[in-house]
Amino acid sequence: MKKIAVFNLRDFDEAEWFDQYSRELGLSLSTCPDAPDLDNIARVTAGCECVDIITSRITRELMEAFAKSGIRYLTTRTIGYDHIDLDAAKEFGIHVGNAPYGPDGVADYTVMLILMSLRKMKRILERTAIQDYTLQGLQGRELKCMTVGVIGTGRIGQTVIRSLSGFGCRILAYDLYEKEEVKEYASYVSLEQMWKEADIITLHTPLTAGNRHLINKETLSAMKDGVVLVNTARGGLIDSEALISGIESGKVGAAALDVVEKEFGLYYYDRKSDVLDNRELAVLRGFPNVTVSHHMAFYTDNYTRTVVRDSLHSCKLFMEGKENPWEVC
Repeated sequence: MKKIAVFNLRDFDEAEWFDQYSRELGLSLSTCPDAPDLDNIARVTAGCECVDIITSRITRELMEAFAKSGIRYLTTRTIGYDHIDLDAAKEFGIHVGNAPYGPDGVADYTVMLILMSLRKMKRILERTAIQDYTLQGLQGRELKCMTVGVIGTGRIGQTVIRSLSGFGCRILAYDLYEKEEVKEYASYVSLEQMWKEADIITLHTPLTAGNRHLINKETLSAMKDGVVLVNTARGGLIDSEALISGIESGKVGAAALDVVEKEFGLYYYDRKSDVLDNRELAVLRGFPNVTVSHHMAFYTDNYTRTVVRDSLHSCKLFMEGKENPWEVC
């Protein structure tokens, strides 16, 4: 029976699906609740050809350790794979796959964050918690009066656009590759035009070397005063220091961040008693007009079932030498 090493396994939601799908696919699992490291790789991967991870950063050092343990394929239970050193994977002959999930969970979450930002929901909840029922400072704005800019029109961006169309707002879109189906609901524009005209900008693009810090001091200065920024994609798309300055100056009216820079080692762990090495995150969380959640826009029942199923299926196809739609490198 073919064997797969599964890291970052969560008992409370993933275990039952790993058990079900491994049996259905005829696979044996070697599991570990922790992220892969130099101490546990050899033990967990013994007798395995494939490794199944989540968003742990996979460095060249770890990739080399996988290769020495006989691993030939690594899959991540996520759409994005920027946490994996792909150059190192190629160097050590390890193929890499991902596990895309349905776009609706992230799209729903994005629309929720937009509405929460416009209606100042963070402050409302904080006041309600201390029985302060006053209205001053809580006046919101209506989405139908806004222009929303959507950067990235892949599956998630398209779903966000379709959902927003029901609110009656004007929608602008930007992507390197325009899609005809998007034009029914949105107008493609340049980034320069989006900066000038959008009241709300939401990010739905992968993180690449070319778009890191897409939102920075210069691009923020070109935006409308009071712009609302929403990021459910990747933290590195926004320069945190520039964002903080923009919030302090009033250029940014609100921000909703499901992802932040330097989140590896923080999210999905209990760190409540720790001093965290992420000053920007601490500052951002302190602003009354900034909503921060811990990279969980994707996290629905459908997501969990889908990524477990597809990551295991991907490993099976690789080991059988068959065409693998989830292989990216």
